[in-house]
Amino acid sequence: MCGVYISYPFCEQKCSFCNFASGVAAGDVRERYGAALMAEIDAHIWRWKPNTIYFGGGTPSLMPPELLRDLMQSVANRARVVSFEEATLECAPGTLTGEGVKHWRKCGINRVSLGVQSFAAPELRMTGRRHMAEDVARDVGLLRDAGIGNINIDLIAGLPEQTAASWDASLEWVERLGVPHVSVYVFEADEESRLGKELLTGGARYGAGRMPSDELTAELYERATERLAESGIHRYEISNFARAGLESRHNLKYWQLEPYAGFGLDAHSYDGERRWGNPDALTDYLHGNRTDEPIATDAGQEHFFLGLRLMGGIEPSPEEWVRFAGPIAKWTSVGMLEREGARLRLSPAAVLCSNEIFKEFVS
Repeated sequence: MCGVYISYPFCEQKCSFCNFASGVAAGDVRERYGAALMAEIDAHIWRWKPNTIYFGGGTPSLMPPELLRDLMQSVANRARVVSFEEATLECAPGTLTGEGVKHWRKCGINRVSLGVQSFAAPELRMTGRRHMAEDVARDVGLLRDAGIGNINIDLIAGLPEQTAASWDASLEWVERLGVPHVSVYVFEADEESRLGKELLTGGARYGAGRMPSDELTAELYERATERLAESGIHRYEISNFARAGLESRHNLKYWQLEPYAGFGLDAHSYDGERRWGNPDALTDYLHGNRTDEPIATDAGQEHFFLGLRLMGGIEPSPEEWVRFAGPIAKWTSVGMLEREGARLRLSPAAVLCSNEIFKEFVS
C-alpha cells in the first residue's frame, strides 16, 4: 500500500537545533503555500490507493482548519480513498485547543505526534521550545477527550543542559501519560543549524558548551530503551518504540521500501524503483519548481541500510547474501549482526553504531 506525506513547513519560531526546511512566514505566504499544495495534489497521477497520510513540518498543527480539511478531502477524492487507516498530524505542544482537536478528528486525523523533545524546563528554554511539561499533559488530555488515543511523543537524548536526572524525569512523564508510542532520537548537531554553527565556532548563546558527553548521551538512550520496555513499549526501529500493534504504519513504509508520494516543500517520493524530491527553498516551490528528476535506486543497498533499522531485521534474497557476503561476515563475526535462519538483524549492541555498519552496504 502507498503512503502520502504532506509538508507544512511553518513554525512560530525556529528551534536552535533544527535544520529542516521550515521557518516563520507571514500569513499571505502561508496562503500561497496552501494553494500551491492543493495544485500539486490535484496534478498528481495516482498509481495506488494510499492507506496512510502524514502531515509533517514545520508545525502542521498551526495549519488553518479549512486547509487541513481541503487537503484531506483532495487526497481522498483524487486517490479514491474512503478513509485512511492511519492519518497522523505533527503538533507542537501548547498549540492545541479543544475545538481544534475536534476538527482534526472530524477531518479524519486519528494519530498525533507531539514534538515534546524534553519535559525539563532548562532544556526547553535552551533549545527555544515554548511549552512546559504541564502543557503536554493538557494536550494529551484534549486528544483523548476527542477520541485520538494513538499518540506519539518525541524525545531527544543529548540536548544542552541535559543530565541523567533530567532525562529520568522526562521518562517519568512519559510513563505517567501512558502514550502508546515514543520516538527517541540521539542528538546529532547539524552544522547548518544555529546550535551546530555554535559548536563549530565555540559560541555560547545556544548551549554548545553545555552539551552532555557522547558517553552520557549513549547511556541516556539505553536508559530510555530499558524503561520504555518495562512499560510495555518496545523498540521496533532504531528510534521508535511502541506498544504491540501501534507501530507507525506510515513510517514503516520508509523502512520496508513501500511507495509513498510527498507533497510540499522538501517533500520526497518513492515509487518502488525511483526517488525524487521537491525543492527545499520556499520561493522555488511557490514558483512551481516542483520536483527533481527521478533517480533510480539500488534495491539491494536500500534493503540493507533501511531495512536493518528495524529490530526484526530483514530477509535478504539469495543474491543479496552473495553480494554482501563480505560485510555480513565481518559484522556477524564481531557480534554486531545476528543471523537467525533466513533473517539478518542488528544486535542490541550495534544500534548506536549502526551508521558504521550501514555504510558498508552502500558502495
